[in-house]
Amino acid sequence: MNHPIVESSDAVTLIAGGPCRKRDLMLAMRRAPVVVAADGGADRALALGVTPCAVIGDLDSVSKRACAALGAGRLHRIAEQESTDFDKALRSIRAPFVLAVGGTGGRTDHGLAVLNGLLTHAATTDAMPCLLIGPQDVVFAAPPEIVLALRPGDRLSLFPMAPLHGESRGLCWPIDGLDFMPAGRIGTSNLVTENRVELRFDTPGMLVLLPRNRLDAALHALRR
Repeated sequence: MNHPIVESSDAVTLIAGGPCRKRDLMLAMRRAPVVVAADGGADRALALGVTPCAVIGDLDSVSKRACAALGAGRLHRIAEQESTDFDKALRSIRAPFVLAVGGTGGRTDHGLAVLNGLLTHAATTDAMPCLLIGPQDVVFAAPPEIVLALRPGDRLSLFPMAPLHGESRGLCWPIDGLDFMPAGRIGTSNLVTENRVELRFDTPGMLVLLPRNRLDAALHALRR
């Protein structure tokens, strides 16, 4: 991680530039009260009545109106073009965890870039947990091992962004021995059969998707 722009003892809500409903932002802010915007996410935040403490990115998507409303002290430009604004913002935050909103539901390429950013961030040393809140899902990069307290009947999807293998306990369709890969086998729409779900993966690269009402269960598991 580079030198942090935002360093907080409270968790951070990171608002990206995609569509974001007020209820999504409020859901995140109840758990992560410090708000940071990734570039054009500043306009999204202001439109929802929230003023971010910092705006981070190359700042090519922030409106002049938003810049004037926020003032230069909140604007942090990172000029390099090798990473996305979401990446720039995420690597510039140091906090107990980050909840990201506005990362899905808009342009497909932006949504895929945010998912890539989740995995890139998770691979860094001492990465803080980051979870993406979407209209129906909570998404996070799987650590090597995780134990989730869920309910039988919950949906649990796995989407590999790299070739890998895993093991599971507590799922209707176990993943043991399966060859996961982006252009091959994926693991969407599995079902939880026990209150305790165990997942193990041999390499990084797996995304876990849960119903959004299991946000707190995912947070608890990632922070253990």
